[in-house]
Order: sequence, then C-alpha cells, then structure tokens
Amino acid sequence: MAFDLEMIKELYSKFPSRVEAARKLLAKPMTLTEKILYSHLDEKIPTQTYARGDSYVDFRPDRVAMQDATAQMALLQFMQAGKSEAAVPSSVHCDHLIQAKEGAVKDLEVANYTNQEVYDFLSTVSNKYGIGFWKPGAGIIHQVVLENYAFPGGMMIGTDSHTPNAGGLGMVAIGVGGADAVDVMADMPWELKFPKLIGVKLTGKLSGWTAPKDVILKVADILTVKGGTGAIVEYFGDGANSLSATGRATICNMGAEIGATTSTFGYDDKTAEYLRQTNRSDVAELANSISEYLTGDTEVYDNPDLYFDQVIEINLNELEPALNGPFTPDLRTTVSEIADTAKKNDWPLSIEAGLIGSCTNSSYEDITRAASLARQAIAKNLKVKADLLITPGSELVRYTIERDGLIEEFEQLGATVLANACGPCIGQWEREDVKDGHRNSIITSFNRNFAKRNDGNPNTFAFVSSPDMVMAYAISGRLDFNPLTDFIKNELGEMVKLDEPTGVVYPPLGFDVKDSGYQAPAEDGSKIDVTVSPDSQRLQLLTPFKEWDGNDYKGLKLLIKAKGKCTTDHISMAGPWLRFRGHLENISQNMLIGAVNYFNDKTNSVKDQITGN
Repeated sequence: MAFDLEMIKELYSKFPSRVEAARKLLAKPMTLTEKILYSHLDEKIPTQTYARGDSYVDFRPDRVAMQDATAQMALLQFMQAGKSEAAVPSSVHCDHLIQAKEGAVKDLEVANYTNQEVYDFLSTVSNKYGIGFWKPGAGIIHQVVLENYAFPGGMMIGTDSHTPNAGGLGMVAIGVGGADAVDVMADMPWELKFPKLIGVKLTGKLSGWTAPKDVILKVADILTVKGGTGAIVEYFGDGANSLSATGRATICNMGAEIGATTSTFGYDDKTAEYLRQTNRSDVAELANSISEYLTGDTEVYDNPDLYFDQVIEINLNELEPALNGPFTPDLRTTVSEIADTAKKNDWPLSIEAGLIGSCTNSSYEDITRAASLARQAIAKNLKVKADLLITPGSELVRYTIERDGLIEEFEQLGATVLANACGPCIGQWEREDVKDGHRNSIITSFNRNFAKRNDGNPNTFAFVSSPDMVMAYAISGRLDFNPLTDFIKNELGEMVKLDEPTGVVYPPLGFDVKDSGYQAPAEDGSKIDVTVSPDSQRLQLLTPFKEWDGNDYKGLKLLIKAKGKCTTDHISMAGPWLRFRGHLENISQNMLIGAVNYFNDKTNSVKDQITGN
C-alpha cells in the first residue's frame, strides 16, 4: 500500500471540481500544468485567473521532501516554528553526505562514522515531528520519492534542484530552498510566480542506441541553461506516450539544467504500470477514476501553439545519441560529430572514468541496458579502458539488480559498485588520480558538468550522456569514438563492434528489497528531546531574531555581484562544504565562492567597495 493514501484520496475527491471551476474562469481547454496548479491554490476553489509570468500566487503543496544536506538547516528552522508536527507529509533522505572512494560497503561505513552526529540529529528531529526518515544507503532522494511518494496530479516541493524528477509520474514537483520547505511544513501557503508554459511535442519512437536522456540533451541544446527559466515544461505527443515512467523521470530531472521551474508528463497506462510495479496499485486505481483530469485536454495537444507560450517539437525517430559538455550541460555534440569536435577544441581524447547512475539515470531499465553492453564486452573479450563506477539509485533497485545477477556482470568487467547515494554527481568523490590537476575527460549519466563539479579538478572535462553511451565510451576509452559505427580491438587483437543495447523496464521477477532503509516516525514525538552540542562544528542551533527596532540599514555596499552563470553550484558548492550545511556560521564562509565576482573578475574573492582592496 502507498504512503499518504488518505491525503491522495482527499485531493482526488476535490480535483475535478477545482479543475472545472478553473476551466470556467479561463474559458478555454487546459494544460496538465494548469490543472495541477489551479487545484492547489491556497484559496482552494479558484475564483480568479492568474497571468503567466506575472501573477504571484499562493499554493498549498501536498508534501515536502528534503535531502540530508539541506534538511539540516530546514529542520533547525522548523524547530523554531512552535509546531508539534509537520503540517504536510514530509520526508528526509540521507544521500548527500556519503563520499565515494572504495565501494558501497566501505564508503557507507565511513559515512556512518563521519556523519553520525548529523544522522542522529536528522533521525531524532524526524522522529519527533512526524517526518519519514530514510537512512544512509536507502537511496537517492529523487529515486526514493519516485518509488514511494510521487503520484499523478500532486504538487510537491523539495529542497534539491532535481526534485522535478517526480514529474515523470505526472506531478508538479519543484526544487526550493529550505525556508520554503519550512513554510509549508509549518502550514503556511507557498508563493510562486505563476509560470509560463513550454510545450514539448514528442513524435516517433526511440530505438537502438537512443535513450530518454537524449531527449533532454536535445531540449537543453535548444533552450540553453536559461531558456526554461520561469516556465514549466510539459511533454506530450505519441513519442511521450511511448516512454517509460522512469524514462520520463530522467527527462524531468535534467529539466533543472535548462532553468525550468519543473517539467511533467500526463497520466497514462505507463504511469499506472509503474505505480503497480512499485506496490501502489491503490494509487493507480484512484488515478484511473479521474484520469481525464490528470493530463492535458485533447484540444491543447492537438493545437499546442494556442495554449503554450512556446512549443518545441522533436521527432524521436530522427534523434541521435549525444554527449553534452564539457563544463556546461547545454553544449550538445552528437556521437557522429564528437571525434571531429573534440579534436578541433583540443578536448582530452582519453576517457579516464565512466560513471553510471545518479538521480537522473539509475532505474532498473537504465541498469539493464548498461548491463547488456557489459555482457557483450565480456563475450567479445573486451575490457574497460576507463574506471567504471556504478551507482544504484535506491536499495530497491540495488537489491533487485543484485538478485538478478547484474551487479556480478558489472564486477566481472571490473566495475566498482558505489553506495546508493549521490556520490560523484555532487562532488562527493575521493578521486586520487586527479590530485595533480591534470587534463582528462570523463563521461557520466549525471545531470550537471560545470567545472570542478564532480571531482574538484578544474581540468576534468565532463560529458553527460545516457548510461548506454557511458558504458560504450568506458569500454573504448576514447572520446573520438562512435559506438554506432566504430570497431574496438579486443584482448585477442580482433576488431569487434558493440551491438545495440537491450534492456527491460521492469524486473521479470518483480522488485524486491530486504531492508528499504525507511524509519517511520514515532506516533507521539512530544517526549523526544533534540540536543546539539554547543561545541559542534557540524550543527548549530538557531535563535529567533530580535524584534525589529523600526530602523532600516541604509547605504550598504555590495560585497559581491555574480557575473555570468550562477547556479546552486556557484552559490554554495557541494563536496567538502556539505559537512557544514547544518552550521549557519560555518556554511556562510562558503557563500558564492564559486561565482565570478563582477567587481574584480575573480572567484572566491571580495572587493572592498570603500577602500578598493
């Protein structure tokens, strides 16, 4: 049975009437995005229309999800709210503080020892305030949310940029700051500028080497890292209907890299099947009862130019596999062009590491397609020429692929299986071989590839692609390689070619797990005490601000003005700084150190506007 079933029942009982009220006000067919937004207004039944890109609107999200780095400050703030429990279903996921170095077992042991103080704090606070707690090793927040909490037509906020992953199941799921999460957990409305709408019509069908990841790599190429800002992206069309739910989640996940508020797909049989496969048949049945309200109106998808602010059309039959990068996720190069482009730009041609997994690409489908290439490599006497790291997205996926023999196949090829955590994707990677800062290329199935993002080395040229491509390029060891046409010399000196990858969306024996890593909160948390040592360098209790004295600060000088790209990576770097996310004073030292300062064109450097120094 699903989590929060009564909450979903209550929402669905009101959903049709709220949509119809909005439809009457708008006097036009509605997109899925509009149906979800107008069904989650603070005013409940819509009484007015809102201008896209202009109106500020109060919403009531259904749930909150927090990862362990950002949850620390959020929960420290929530403790000041005077509430006995969170007002909406909420969860904490321990995935960011586990550093990848030797492999899943050892890395998890080190993380539990190093971060014990933080994990104990998060576990205790969650227990006290009715918040679900997912232990270290349970999985990456977005994969766990997709498997357990995401549901069609819902609205969720999460304290991580890639919260939109849940859009794969038809949610409006938005990444926010910790203060926004606190507002919602404290039963306050959440404000958002009513987004513009970008429609992406997918036609045709993926085949061969092309994967769902290639869809969002193409969208990023079209829209760039800024093109989705202030907008929700809604995918539709026969091509969208042909994609699996986890494939859709991949596309929504990386929508963060185009600046989109979030992305989503309409409800259909693919969504229902994923719900059933993850033990949520009850949610599928509820969704089926109002299915017409959980997707855009037919008139919208038949004439998208009339209802979206911008429309993009992509033919999946013509889509070619690609690599995006280096140093930005919107620089797309197809595999047929990568050799010439790499040589022209003097990109390092030797691939030193291939990394499969992350919240973007760690589903059972992703892993089986990569494993099919591993089996080929073994059968054709090929060895990987690069370090190969595999990150399962959740304990549910890890346990299932181990049972089905896939982990053994990866290890036969020389791969290292990492903990079910973010790891190298967010810079939690103890990569000894780049301590000298040498120029090298890596290929990942991650979502971001800004300078120093993965290993702290500014000279690592990182390319993002599908798990299929990561495996193929790790086997070849070369950036100037096209898996669709090129041959590789095997250990016997023979020239062999990789066949197209194959995979299955769901395990033939079903998903299984021995211990999911979930800790349910106490029935009554009122007697649970939360303590933090005053000498702690990891955690710092907050005290309320003093009452305002009525005077404003005036004439203050800017310390820094960010120049050029300024993502959450630039604002507050991950990696080693994550250990201070629960300590306000210490984490403040990390503020904007990755951003280029407009006043002096330097990073990690403040110019005194008074003295000029």
